[in-house]
Amino acid sequence: MTLPEPRASQAWRIYLRAQYRIIRLLAPLVGPYWRGYGLGNIVELRVPGWQTGRPRPILLGLLQAGGHWFLGHPNGDTAWTRNLEAAGTAELSLSWPTTIPIRATRLAPGELRDQAILATSQHVFPGNIAYRLARRHVRAVGTYFLIEVALPEEA
Repeated sequence: MTLPEPRASQAWRIYLRAQYRIIRLLAPLVGPYWRGYGLGNIVELRVPGWQTGRPRPILLGLLQAGGHWFLGHPNGDTAWTRNLEAAGTAELSLSWPTTIPIRATRLAPGELRDQAILATSQHVFPGNIAYRLARRHVRAVGTYFLIEVALPEEA
């Protein structure tokens, strides 16, 4: 599939910012449900804060494509993406409370990042539709990471 040319959009920037504010407000309500039953491709990332080093948990959609795992944010850098880039490592909980150590590599524009953007169709509704409609914007400003399981001596 061919992706549209990247083009940032102020309208999508505002929409996605509002969507993620709502998600942050709902996270305390969704978190216990996710921990008990799971919810689509939702996982919990625990990334150390770049100043405090304390783990910061956040629920995210884990994307899978071409044998790779990806995490990202469609609207560019946020606190968790900056923390993940600074740390390079974190813990990922696929099924609560078990965690696995991971390594994260920020993706530059190119084929692998485009795979991650195409995989956003795996997100829970309505994210899957919003990301599809906003693909030009996501390609222009989105922040994505390649996620690899870290070996114990690397963690």
